[in-house]
Amino acid sequence: MIPAFPPASALPGVFKLRICSLITVSAVVGMVAASSGGLSAGRAAALAASTMLASSAAASLNHLFDRDVDSMMTRTRLRPVASACVRPGVVAFSALSLLAVSMALSAVALNLMVSLHLALGVFVYVVVYTAWLKRRSSLNVVVGGLAGTFAVLAGGASEAPGLCAPPLVLGLVMFLWTPPHFWSFAILNREDYARAGLPMLPVTRGPAAAARFVLLSSVLLVGASLLPWLMGFQGPVYLAVAALSGTAFLALNTWLVIDPSPRVARVNFRASMAHLGCLLASVAVEAALL
Repeated sequence: MIPAFPPASALPGVFKLRICSLITVSAVVGMVAASSGGLSAGRAAALAASTMLASSAAASLNHLFDRDVDSMMTRTRLRPVASACVRPGVVAFSALSLLAVSMALSAVALNLMVSLHLALGVFVYVVVYTAWLKRRSSLNVVVGGLAGTFAVLAGGASEAPGLCAPPLVLGLVMFLWTPPHFWSFAILNREDYARAGLPMLPVTRGPAAAARFVLLSSVLLVGASLLPWLMGFQGPVYLAVAALSGTAFLALNTWLVIDPSPRVARVNFRASMAHLGCLLASVAVEAALL
């Protein structure tokens, strides 16, 4: 008997729909950045659907591989797989089905380079980050950050299958955004990660050292976020947003260095989401103003 998909009530937890939505938005922004104007609504919808399906597949496989450590942490012990609300076989079947549909849709409606980038994103997140590095190295999120860049590159490839500088630069921004985002989150949830035996940076080096790494990586992020304007890909709206949002983010990171507490880490974690959202939105606004 072929297993059914997870029940509707478990879908947000199994597929991490909120973070997958952010990844999907980044792919569409990559498409916008690579476009010379006149985006096709149909192609944008195909890209969004393909990215959402692929990222949801990766998220559910992450739940599958991490069900043992998830069951040890207060934050994740009630996740559908960790709490045995959904059978592992059902999750595996669902994930592979979603991935297959994503690959077929992106190849037919867009091109094979989009499919390749989406597949690489899933591979890096599931195999390289989740199955290999997460339990072995405190630098896990640095390498795992590559997964997020492939969505942007997939968006760029939907308009320009060859190498295209604007989405490559935005992909670099996404890569550099991941460490300060997840290290802030790891400071906030340090006790949970320590209980599960995961070598996250705040566990192995302590919150104070992790906070300094957050600030250092954010300096690189803010510098990289100015490249689209310096290279002529974006205009004054993007520059203003990147400069103001980046300055505010660095100020909050400095506060975290002074006070590496869970309370301040929570502020930085939320601020990282807002900072990335501002950058992505400003790219779309610049495109609309052309």
